[in-house]
Amino acid sequence: MLQILLIRPGSTEYDREGRIQGTLDIPLSEEGRQEVLDVIEQLRGQSIEALYSAPAQAAVETGQAIAESIHLKLKKLDKMHNLDQGLWQGMLVDDVKIRHPKVSRQWQEQPEKVCPPGGEMVSAAQKRVRSVLSRLQKKHKDGVIGLVVPEPLASVVRNVLRRDSLGDLWKASAGDRWEVIPVVPSATVCD
Repeated sequence: MLQILLIRPGSTEYDREGRIQGTLDIPLSEEGRQEVLDVIEQLRGQSIEALYSAPAQAAVETGQAIAESIHLKLKKLDKMHNLDQGLWQGMLVDDVKIRHPKVSRQWQEQPEKVCPPGGEMVSAAQKRVRSVLSRLQKKHKDGVIGLVVPEPLASVVRNVLRRDSLGDLWKASAGDRWEVIPVVPSATVCD
């Protein structure tokens, strides 16, 4: 059975400040680089057959460090770019909550029904994720493959694979930097 090792990139200054990153290309912070070293140590001994990354700078930096530590080549997946947050990108999460209380509340409760101004619907991101996961599943029938993806797209990936509800995407990153998710054969094609 195929398993996805879903890895979140190390932190950026935007994470520390509570800013919405979206598709903005932000490098790892010092803290983020240390988090990546911690992940490398935690993954020591884990058998990973291939490693893929979102195109975001922090994801690539994270993926490259992991790839070098396990002697793999990192492969970028352009379709795994983060959820486009439109005009919210660069804003503090708290400012969005104050300026747009109804929309931000709906984003927390039902993110699939909200599109940030000039941004991307979660359903479009889910479609992209399903397409990529389907291709990966055809290429890798079993074993463990690593996928470095930033939040909130990492939560979309997890929820597509597990068929869970999305929940609050702004709180999704509170937790471990990585997790192993078994791939149910039909998980990538079901809505």
